[in-house]
Amino acid sequence: MPHRDIYNRILFCTDFSQNAGVAFLHALNIASGNADCELIIFHVVPEPNAQFWKSYIYEVDEIDKKAKTDIDEKIAKEYVSRIPEDLQWSLKASVGKVEQKILEAAERENTDLIVMGRGGSSRVNTWFFGDTAGRIVRKAPCPVLVVPGAPVIS
Repeated sequence: MPHRDIYNRILFCTDFSQNAGVAFLHALNIASGNADCELIIFHVVPEPNAQFWKSYIYEVDEIDKKAKTDIDEKIAKEYVSRIPEDLQWSLKASVGKVEQKILEAAERENTDLIVMGRGGSSRVNTWFFGDTAGRIVRKAPCPVLVVPGAPVIS
């Protein structure tokens, strides 16, 4: 496959959903096809969830360390183990509003492409949480690839 060298830095955003797993394969393929491209794996812990963890689930002093360890383990299992040795990659994580943190990371990391899975399509889900992918597409400083999940086979 010829190298196109269009992308130098790809921001792959994950929420660990099935759609994110499919999007990862696209991000990995695109990064592999661009010489010297860096794949940045990025996860945002939504602020309400972070506060919930801190106040209810874990009644320990080192909640942030526990959450970081859990995220690192999930990323290592789901993504890092599939990255070819010759591909540059890094891991970034943040806590806050998902849309805001993704847009900030895209700017800060001088991203050429954002790759993310499409969220659930339920009207209730969209009504309560909004269309994060759609808002990122409209506001992003670079192209955004929004990948639907794998087709359901009946």
